[in-house]
Amino acid sequence: MALFPDNLNFDGPFPRLSRRLRLGIVGGGRIAATQAMAARMSDHWEVVAGALSSNQDSARSRAAEFRIAPDRAYVSFEEMAAAETRPSEGVDAVMITTPNHLHHAAARAFLNAGIDVLCDKPLTNEVSEAEDLVGLTSASGCVFGVSYVMSCFPMIRQARQIVSEGGLGRINQIHVEFLQDWMTPEEVADAPHVKWRLDPSKTGKTSCVGDIGTHAAHLAQFVSGLPLTDLRAEFHVCGAPKPVEDTFFAWTRHAGEVPGTLMATRLAPGNRGGLRLRIFGSEGGIEWDLEKAEQLRFNRFGEADRIISRGHGHGVSPTTERLVRTGRGFPEGIIEAWGNLYTEFAMAVAARKDGLRIPEGWLGMPTVADGANGVRFIEATVRSNQAGGEWVEL
Repeated sequence: MALFPDNLNFDGPFPRLSRRLRLGIVGGGRIAATQAMAARMSDHWEVVAGALSSNQDSARSRAAEFRIAPDRAYVSFEEMAAAETRPSEGVDAVMITTPNHLHHAAARAFLNAGIDVLCDKPLTNEVSEAEDLVGLTSASGCVFGVSYVMSCFPMIRQARQIVSEGGLGRINQIHVEFLQDWMTPEEVADAPHVKWRLDPSKTGKTSCVGDIGTHAAHLAQFVSGLPLTDLRAEFHVCGAPKPVEDTFFAWTRHAGEVPGTLMATRLAPGNRGGLRLRIFGSEGGIEWDLEKAEQLRFNRFGEADRIISRGHGHGVSPTTERLVRTGRGFPEGIIEAWGNLYTEFAMAVAARKDGLRIPEGWLGMPTVADGANGVRFIEATVRSNQAGGEWVEL
């Protein structure tokens, strides 16, 4: 049975599929619950299977919280990948929300089983592992999305379109920062969801860079259309002693020698979701703030300032409106952005199953290539910091 309707129009809103796709979960932490909620909200997915704990009792108990049947609660992703390949009943795709060090092996298991993947970021802890997943994705023909969810806010898509259509003129600088404050109290390091983020054997060579710095780096490139080419970075521990950085600052260069700055920290009291993007050009600039995600500031030099608001029927582009659920004045937030990611992932998975070729530009979902680029970014910041803040190429 085809998933897409016969009269599919790629220029219109995203279509309603003929059935909900079947989603599996690998990793049972807090972000898994958030993503499952968003996937269900998109109305394109139902959660049917999970590898949520290596302990059988815990796996079944956690699965019950997701309304997963006991016989589809697995104790390992290897077991799940082998069991869920049933053509008519197995999962259509999986989300991987484990600690970083497990991403590569888990993703590989499902790609080898021909199952599509949406993986948390950073994609892997090593560049070689990321490149292995890029190659395996290409060879398998599977869909592979990466959860750079900040790129799924409607106003970010609107910003990207403004830039691509020349609304800023020639881009001459790019600034992005991600400031949070949740690691300010010293005792937070004892929380279960924090411990692994401070353990280099699990989180990799970085903590703050890999966790939120990669969001900032991806967003700068996603909206500007200009890849990062070089950077020089410094790592800092600004709070209680820890084996990995909690703060980092970087100077950046994008394609065309466009300069910029990039910084991230978890010790900035008063900042909860302090992700801010500013891009300036020869004719104008744009500014977006995660804590005011419904609005995009767009300025053309010498003209009146503009504030573009998310909402149906208020001048946003048709490609942006595909990701809008309510009228202006009725707020949408991070859960809806996650829902947008799972909507685009569903469209890509359905297209593969129906043998359809997706038109260029129809989906903006971050892919395995974006994930690999994020791992190269992390590796470059490590090399630069170790060299005393010297410029390095990605």
